[in-house]
Amino acid sequence: MSHELQSGDRVVVTGASGFIGSAVTRALLERNVQVLALLEPGADASNLEGLDVERRNVDITSSTELDGVFNEARYCFHLAAKFGFWPKDPSSFYAVNVQGSRNVVSAAAEAGVERIVYTSTVATLGLWNTKSGSPSNEDDVADLSHLYGNYKQTKYVAEHEVLRLAAQGAPVVLVLPTMPHGPFDQRPTPSGKVVLDYLNGRMPGYVDTAMNVTHVDDLAQGHLLALEKGAQGRSFICGGENISMAALLQKLSSVTGLPAAERRFPSLFPVIAGRVSQFVEGDLLRREPRVPLEAAQMAATTMTFDDTRARTELGYRSRPAVSALYDSARWFVENSYVSSERMSLLAWHAPDETSPF
Repeated sequence: MSHELQSGDRVVVTGASGFIGSAVTRALLERNVQVLALLEPGADASNLEGLDVERRNVDITSSTELDGVFNEARYCFHLAAKFGFWPKDPSSFYAVNVQGSRNVVSAAAEAGVERIVYTSTVATLGLWNTKSGSPSNEDDVADLSHLYGNYKQTKYVAEHEVLRLAAQGAPVVLVLPTMPHGPFDQRPTPSGKVVLDYLNGRMPGYVDTAMNVTHVDDLAQGHLLALEKGAQGRSFICGGENISMAALLQKLSSVTGLPAAERRFPSLFPVIAGRVSQFVEGDLLRREPRVPLEAAQMAATTMTFDDTRARTELGYRSRPAVSALYDSARWFVENSYVSSERMSLLAWHAPDETSPF
């Protein structure tokens, strides 16, 4: 059966107003499909402003609220997830990420949806190879000690549940994004916060680590390719360029004209800062720590990935990291995330690379 998107297809997108979700929604609209955007009640929907989509507020943790949602829908992209550090209610991560995923995939499959693309995360993969300088891929089993915090742990469990449903016949394909950058990163995400901290001069130094940087719009195209070409139950890393933190800061400097931080901190530095912040602010004062321990542990971990499977089986492509970083920086500046003092120091230099799609 062909799963090629056709003009007029009805497609349900959960988490459609989020950073990746809105990029997938925009990519779908370029293909002239009808998008039903499922939004968490009370969610900020500004990323959908000006987009011709049908919106519906749905609590995916309640299976009854999904009744009738997938009527006449041909496809589903499930991107809704709860992300954050230091939650007051850890059980909410399980409700949304695990039970919510089961509810969405089950409801879509029972309604006869032809293909469901589930957005997982590379955080569910093992990082054994990175210790020897090689990137990880879809076959690297997780090291449970690296599943820091409620988000990673629940996404790991959720992926297992989704794969179990796939084994029972649900037409699921999985996409595992790396570290996306680009426009519409409102929160911002942890990867976007690196760019924003750099722009605002809040980065006195860096840790000698590495990551995989991808443009959020390339990642969105990867979702569409997974829908059309991915085999049922197959997982695909959709990433970009593996670069060190020092190289990332140099690339940001090359496109913004701002100086890159040169001071290198030991890898234990952010972890120690996170533990102190967790104890003083989190445990004693009962407020969100300025340096969340989970974020600090992630910052000290090398997270490089090999997306060869997506490139060979799906035809996935991605632009260089510098283009993603440039688009991210421009969006933060143009949307008033950066102080006027720092904005006056900017000297933009656009990279030559453009979208590969």
